[in-house]
Amino acid sequence: MRHILISLLVLAGGLVASAQDRTIVTAPESPYAFEPLHMYVFPEKDFPITKYGAKPGDIKATTAAFAKAMAACNKAGGGRVVVPAGEWLTGPIHFKSNCNLYLSEGAKVVFEDDPSLYYPAVQVSWEGAECMNLSPLLYAFGCENIAISGPGMLAPKMDFWRTWFDRPDSHLQATRQLYAMCSTQVPATERHMEREGVHMRPHLIHFNRCTNIQLDGFKIRESPFWTIHTFMCKDVWAHHLDVFAHGHNNDGIDLEMTQHVVVEDCSFDQGDDAVVLKAGRNQDGWALNMPTQDIVVRRCQVVHGHCILGIGSEMSGGVRRVYMHDCHSTDNVYRMFYIKTNHRRGGFIEDITVEKVSATKMQRVFEINTDVLYQWRDIVPTFETKITRIRNIVMRNVEAEESEAVYEIRGDERDPVDGVLLENIHVKRVTKFNNNAVFVRNLTVRN
Repeated sequence: MRHILISLLVLAGGLVASAQDRTIVTAPESPYAFEPLHMYVFPEKDFPITKYGAKPGDIKATTAAFAKAMAACNKAGGGRVVVPAGEWLTGPIHFKSNCNLYLSEGAKVVFEDDPSLYYPAVQVSWEGAECMNLSPLLYAFGCENIAISGPGMLAPKMDFWRTWFDRPDSHLQATRQLYAMCSTQVPATERHMEREGVHMRPHLIHFNRCTNIQLDGFKIRESPFWTIHTFMCKDVWAHHLDVFAHGHNNDGIDLEMTQHVVVEDCSFDQGDDAVVLKAGRNQDGWALNMPTQDIVVRRCQVVHGHCILGIGSEMSGGVRRVYMHDCHSTDNVYRMFYIKTNHRRGGFIEDITVEKVSATKMQRVFEINTDVLYQWRDIVPTFETKITRIRNIVMRNVEAEESEAVYEIRGDERDPVDGVLLENIHVKRVTKFNNNAVFVRNLTVRN
């Protein structure tokens, strides 16, 4: 009975508490009936990497030590893989189930930027397309009950990865090949992008097909590519993170084909979008058919980023039941809330609410664009046309200092956007135009 009472108190107050071997995280404020998260509580067993041979400055020994500590922790039934204070130079870290990578106060994990360390290739999703590529710096596939926690820091070396920021012709040729393989449903394990000259940078954190993930309290300083990326995952709690990554394609957190998530009390300072919801690209997204859904983002700060919340453009599996509130940007952003897709994506975006957000200067407060193709417009053909269904989008109670425009909606005439509510949006200075809307039905604007 005691644990039942604890759960009721948590649900009533929207708090966090422990019951038995689970931590319960709730979001009763969500308009979409968000079910509580029941997060795994790790056993009180520690596996320090120094016990398994980690040595400061020794990449080979420390990389091996992470693998040995993870294996020992998993075999013992779970616990913490502890990184002590100090700087630890390493290659990739691969997770096993029931393991919490704990970064102690003063711990700094520095990932060497030598591509040869990130072989053999592993299965990832790269810009919405599954393939084999260089290992992410921190990687998990098919795990359950995994975490990164503690006050320490992840800080990859970036000198070499920056040489891959540009997209040479060899990279564009490889993306054409990957696009064709996705469109013809070549198995993901046969799409090899780790080849010389392809230059598909690895993610910093990529958790693939995992369940019950906790990201708690640590710092990130730079990333080769997307910073935190969950793909086909369920039950995710990310909180009190301090993320800084100002390189190319440095989104803060990408939730792709991921379900049942709370992101709260985080700080994002990004070279690209801050919080991003994705769901696969074109045929890959349709085949996997796993929508991103039941997402709550609350009380986050965006220092800098292209947008506070972005949906798409890789969203072919669909995105729905998303609630963001009480998030603020202290520096410039391009857009507060941005929905982007194109005529190749299909899928749906529906039941999205963003409220009580603020920012300083931007290009658009709210934008929907159904013709975002980036470099793909000219370098690859349209194999199949499918229009994205966009329904029931709400943005309200917004404060902004300055914007080029308040809202712009560019729907597709073949399936117009249907149901948009914009309410209590206050911009002190508009420099170009108030609004522009085409191919949208049931648009309501109040105050």
